[in-house]
Amino acid sequence: MSFPEKVENLLKEIYGENFSSHYKSEIVKLAESWRKKKWSETAPLSEKNVYLITYGDIIKEEGEPTLKTLNKFINEFAKNEITDVHLLPMFPYTSDDGFSVVDYREIHPDLGDWTDIERFSGDYRLMFDFVANHMSKSSKWFQGYLKGESEYANYFTPREEEFDASNVVRPRTSPLFHEYEGGKTAWTTFSEDQVDVNFKHFPALLEMTDILLEYAYRGGTSIRLDAIGFMWKESGTTCIHLPQTHAIIQLWREILEELKLNTLLITETNVPHKENISYFGNGENEAHMVYQFSLPPLVLHTLTTHDASKLTGWAKTIEKVSDSATYFNFLASHDGIGMRPTEGILTEDERTALANKVIANGGRVSYKSNPDGTESPYELNINYMDALINKEEDVSEDFQVQKMLAAHSVLFSVMGVPAVYYHSLLGSENDYEGLKSSGINRRINREKFQYDELVAELETSTRRQKVFTGLKKLIRTRQHEPSFSPFASQLILDLGEQVFALVRRNEETGDTVLFVMNASNDMVTVDLPFGGQDLWSGNTFEKSVELVPYQFMWIKK
Repeated sequence: MSFPEKVENLLKEIYGENFSSHYKSEIVKLAESWRKKKWSETAPLSEKNVYLITYGDIIKEEGEPTLKTLNKFINEFAKNEITDVHLLPMFPYTSDDGFSVVDYREIHPDLGDWTDIERFSGDYRLMFDFVANHMSKSSKWFQGYLKGESEYANYFTPREEEFDASNVVRPRTSPLFHEYEGGKTAWTTFSEDQVDVNFKHFPALLEMTDILLEYAYRGGTSIRLDAIGFMWKESGTTCIHLPQTHAIIQLWREILEELKLNTLLITETNVPHKENISYFGNGENEAHMVYQFSLPPLVLHTLTTHDASKLTGWAKTIEKVSDSATYFNFLASHDGIGMRPTEGILTEDERTALANKVIANGGRVSYKSNPDGTESPYELNINYMDALINKEEDVSEDFQVQKMLAAHSVLFSVMGVPAVYYHSLLGSENDYEGLKSSGINRRINREKFQYDELVAELETSTRRQKVFTGLKKLIRTRQHEPSFSPFASQLILDLGEQVFALVRRNEETGDTVLFVMNASNDMVTVDLPFGGQDLWSGNTFEKSVELVPYQFMWIKK
């Protein structure tokens, strides 16, 4: 099937009886205009790829654009470990730490400009954040909508009497619609300052597609589709994960693959696992990677209860997607630890226990509204290392650090590509000052630094130093082992409820690694399916090993 035919079929899925042949010609014309440019190719994913999740302004130096300072810091301290840098929204914004974008095509002046992005992309593959679902009420588009300008008259969704929104699913308790100056209303999934774009209006889809292609052309080897599940609205439905949303993502992948090899689309949908992985499509036509949202709470549960049964049971359901799609694995991010992805995996009592532990460890819990009017925990807001600590057990810093490394040994072992949040890499703690001054729960894990102070703390803070060096060693060890290819096979083992274990095998090279991790704070004896050399310690083991609390091994067959 030709590219224009594929475009037409997808547009018909999106717009149904409202489809116009004009839509196809406009998309094809847009693709052809971008095809004329000189595109750079990027290498496919391998075991060497490790993403750093970070804001572009987390590290500051007087008189320097923060992108330049961040680039400098990674070059000096993690150049041998980090291959890909996920820059959270780097555009002018008005709220939500970047997720209420004013202008998709400009870099926030504090960060620098597009030349700084170009320089950065010369050192690292970059992942851009595309906040496609919504934008700031201060944006040119929305201000044009409020003023009645014809160009933007249909770019947003007003409240309509006949629209049944009673089944809408969303992660907020704020009003679904807000009223603005002049009495105009608009759909707001997340906040009054984050107004949903109306993709039913084809010019809005066309404009967003052009922005996506600009990101790919300007160095976005990966593009994260933020909150993508909410893009399409239909009366009487949940307005999440609708077929039209999937078709839009498939259209974008089709266009990207027509123009540039190995530009990756990553979908971000903090929802139950089955819903989340629906964004793989048939494994070859939709997202290249899907955020593995169940992993963070399940690893936390495992190391909290010292019981790996739930993690093991869930991991057995994770299978290879295809040779072009895999999982985007993480433990911490700029957001909290999502609770919806544990639905159907953890019991209500287990979920409540995690929330209570987080509160006891100084964190916060954010809630979502349900269609029946009730509220339930949506995410846990806390630094991940602080979340892991069992206060009465993990009393020493060495115990706490080892637990943090154990959690990340899981991250670096399971099928997919690992991503490390900057506060995890830096061994940070809860930022109570940021939480208190902002009143925003997520700020507890979004602290920013002065360059010289951070460099000094990496020398003087034993917590930072141990975590930083430990995680970097984990990364380097993984990167030299073909068994950890994102597409290598995975077999989950049952070696006791206190142990999480799996075998990764690269079918192309024949390399095989056995991973075992003691999830308990006791000594555990494990009978192994085979012996070999532990890549972590360098020691050789036969078919039985004793693991001290939170110890892990990568045994090469």
